[in-house]
Amino acid sequence: MRWQLQQAKQRFSELVRSTLEDGPQIVTRHGEDVVVVVPAGEYRSSHADRPDFGEFLLAAPDFGTLELERSGALPRDAGIST
Repeated sequence: MRWQLQQAKQRFSELVRSTLEDGPQIVTRHGEDVVVVVPAGEYRSSHADRPDFGEFLLAAPDFGTLELERSGALPRDAGIST
């Protein structure tokens, strides 16, 4: 079901009940979909295996210790004349 933002605010308890009974509910603002309300369990299960951004950064390799080999060849001609 789609709810206008003002309607969702005025009938929030009903929005929550509908979400739990019928599944995700869409809230619109000025006729445009802006949010989807989902049950907490559904949200948690869809995000359970994702690390948060801080964990992602901490798990990244230390690029300062990488040893890279660079080719000594000259760059190729791109065929662009000026």
